[in-house]
Amino acid sequence: MSAPFALPAAAVEAVARGRVRRGRRRRNVMLLLVAILVAAFATTLMVGRSFVPPGDVLRVLFGEDVPGASFTVGRLRLPRASLSVVAGLSFGMAGVAFQTMLRNPLASPDIIGISWGSSAAAVFAIVVLGLDGTPVSIMAIVAGLAVALAVYGLSFRGGVVGARLILIGIGISFMLESFIAYVLEQAPQWNYQEALRWLAGSVNGAGWNQIVPVAIALGAFGAALLSRARHLEILRLGDDAAAALGVRVAGTRIIVIVAAVGLIAFATSASGPIAFVAFLSGPIAARIIGRNGSLLIPAALVGAVLVLVADFCGQFLLGMRYPVGVVTGALGAPYLLYLIVRSNRAGGSL
Repeated sequence: MSAPFALPAAAVEAVARGRVRRGRRRRNVMLLLVAILVAAFATTLMVGRSFVPPGDVLRVLFGEDVPGASFTVGRLRLPRASLSVVAGLSFGMAGVAFQTMLRNPLASPDIIGISWGSSAAAVFAIVVLGLDGTPVSIMAIVAGLAVALAVYGLSFRGGVVGARLILIGIGISFMLESFIAYVLEQAPQWNYQEALRWLAGSVNGAGWNQIVPVAIALGAFGAALLSRARHLEILRLGDDAAAALGVRVAGTRIIVIVAAVGLIAFATSASGPIAFVAFLSGPIAARIIGRNGSLLIPAALVGAVLVLVADFCGQFLLGMRYPVGVVTGALGAPYLLYLIVRSNRAGGSL
């Protein structure tokens, strides 16, 4: 009986070196993303129409009463920056979860209708029911979950195929956009302005009553996604291969969908549908960190950086004040066109 095939020692050593090199790159890039996020957060607290010295910012954060700075930093900038971070983390993690599970960069919650479901419910609550605050957020969360369930149910035919789910989601998105347009046409001027501000995606007027539910949802649903990170990566090989490797495909898919939709719904209920953050975060993370290991945490960090930086640019660097969703939309639209062009050149395969 012949001896089993064994790789040469040099090949084994080369594979080991490659793993170490990729692991080092991943660790360094994640540390860099954390540093950029901290720097962007600190800049947002210090810089605005007036500059607050770092010492005064720290004193405010530690609870001291600093004349002028306590209101500017504690009441205005800190809640705004905090909502940007938790919403960006939520959008980034949820977006890459969908894209990884369905093996398609177009499988983003703001492409397949989930964000539009929350938006339609919020606009209806503001314009037709005359609601504001917490009731609007609750309706947005419930509607996002309902749309996700509808898209999943309509696309399920002995399993979920990514392309079918995306097409059904896009169709539902168009229906919801038409509904929103109709409701806005009937809106009084004062409700119309509030609905448009919400639809654009904005962190203006952020308060802790909005931030705390999103942070709790991020902790709960984020932990659920991270607990399935390894199985989610295996799903990229396809359902049959994943099942052969011991992954419970249906159970993993349900957990991922519920957790990702929960993140999107809670974040959208607080900040509105900040365009393309869920769509862009995963591809950016994959480009800078490589495809070695889960992208859930890197994409979440990229999402938080995107929202923080886009909001700062929209407020102070573009000549006029723009909601954060306008800035991220301007960034995301060219990338969507690039994907479509690449799909056409590749014969329709993204």
